[in-house]
Amino acid sequence: HPFGFHLNLFRSNWSSDERLEGKVVVITGANTGIGKETAIDLAKRGAEKVIMACRDMEKANAAVKDIIESSGNKNVVCMKLDLSDSKSIREFAEAVNKDEPKLNILINNAGVMVCPYGKTADGFEMQIGVNHLGHFLLTYLLLDLIKKSAPARIINVSSMAHAWGSINLEDLNSEKHYNKNKAYAQSKLANVLFTHSLAKRIEGTGVTTYSLHPGVVQTELGRHLNSFQQIVMKVISPFTKNSVQGAQTTIYCAVEPSLEKENGRYYSDCAAANCSAAAKDDNVAEKLWELSCRLLSIMWE
Repeated sequence: HPFGFHLNLFRSNWSSDERLEGKVVVITGANTGIGKETAIDLAKRGAEKVIMACRDMEKANAAVKDIIESSGNKNVVCMKLDLSDSKSIREFAEAVNKDEPKLNILINNAGVMVCPYGKTADGFEMQIGVNHLGHFLLTYLLLDLIKKSAPARIINVSSMAHAWGSINLEDLNSEKHYNKNKAYAQSKLANVLFTHSLAKRIEGTGVTTYSLHPGVVQTELGRHLNSFQQIVMKVISPFTKNSVQGAQTTIYCAVEPSLEKENGRYYSDCAAANCSAAAKDDNVAEKLWELSCRLLSIMWE
């Protein structure tokens, strides 16, 4: 199978009564799947405000109603964010920076998976563009507010698929050759490398960052899998996670008190996990950082 999914029967039994009063949260792609379940959980914990950053406002408005109903927390709102368009990312960040006095938890959750070749508004290959570059730019634009709000956390939802990826610094946008599985794995590896590089740069600020594998989760992300991959997913479906289970590691990274002392690590099943050797390559991480800044025309030391 292209992603080499193994059947992971381990289910974390982690749970926590941690409360989030006074905390403002932004979750990208929170209108469906694990993003939505994460929003429900953090709202239930009494977050002062949960901002759902979503591309489809019709779906997002419907999800807001669900989340308020499920959590009993009325302080849930949605805002327009299209991660495939840097103009939209800048407008979203500008609005948050203007209207929010603080931002304690940023969850970079949205993503596209094994889609046909396409380009973002800025000409990036869709998977690297949305999954990595879009979140890279968003984090950059919100970081001052996040630092001001410390202690604060930045959580990047990656995947075990990162282990089958490599970063093609010469052709990051897969223009010479496109393989949708490789492009997806590359984008998920980029999430882990970004987390490592970011951790070094925010050391000592009171802001910490984590990347994670949510599990093999049955969500709408699978809509571009080919017929063979869909059959495999059906066969392994008894061993996969539903969205509630899939959201647990994200929630763990957002609220677990012991993680305040951790920075830059990778998690799976609500515990620290091993990432691939490629994900620990500081040299590639720095080159990817520089290339990302160049592609986005930003100066981020």
